[in-house]
Amino acid sequence: MRHYVRSRGLPGALAALLGTAVAAAWAAWWLVSLPDFDHTTRLPVVVLGPLLAAGVIGTSLHTPSDELDRTAVRAWWPRRLAHLLAPTALAAVLLALAVPGHAEEFGAPATVRNTLGLVGVTAAAAALVGARLSWLPPTFHVGVVYLAAPAGAGGGAVWWGWVTRPGPEGEAWAVAAAAFATGSALYAWRGSRRTA
Repeated sequence: MRHYVRSRGLPGALAALLGTAVAAAWAAWWLVSLPDFDHTTRLPVVVLGPLLAAGVIGTSLHTPSDELDRTAVRAWWPRRLAHLLAPTALAAVLLALAVPGHAEEFGAPATVRNTLGLVGVTAAAAALVGARLSWLPPTFHVGVVYLAAPAGAGGGAVWWGWVTRPGPEGEAWAVAAAAFATGSALYAWRGSRRTA
C-alpha cells in the first residue's frame, strides 16, 4: 500500500489540496472584506478552488506500471476507486470549510457540488486522454461556462452551466452527480490511459 501511495504521488497531491484549500479560504475571506461584497462575489472561489483541486487529483491518477497493473492477480478497480474517492472527499471537506456562507448563494454547497462534478470530469479525462492531460477538459469547460453562462436563473444554462449555479439548484446537482458517477466508474474500470 505504501508503494502504491508513493508511486502515484499522493503525498504531494494531498499537500497541494491543502494548499488549494488555504488559498481558497484566503480568497473568500478577502472577498468578504470588500466594501461592496455580495454573495455572488465568491463565484470565482467556488469555481476555481474545485477546478484546481480536480486538477491536482487528476494528475495523481497516473499509472507508472501499467503492465503490472494489467497482469495483477487481484482486480485493480477497488484500489483505483479508493484512490479517487479519498482525495475527493478530503478536497470537498477542505473546500467546504474554506468557503462558508449562505447555502442559497455561493458557499459550501456549491463548492462541494463543483468539486464532485469537476473531479468526475477529470477522472473521465484521465481514462480517455491520460492523467497528464486530465486537467484540460474541465478547465476548458469551466472557461467556456464562466464566460458564456447567463447569470439569471432558468433555461438550459442550468444544465450546461452547472458550475456557475448557486448551491441548492437540483438540476446543477444532478449534472454534477452524474459527472462524478460516470467519471469515477470509467476511471475505476479502465484506469488512466497510458501515454508515451
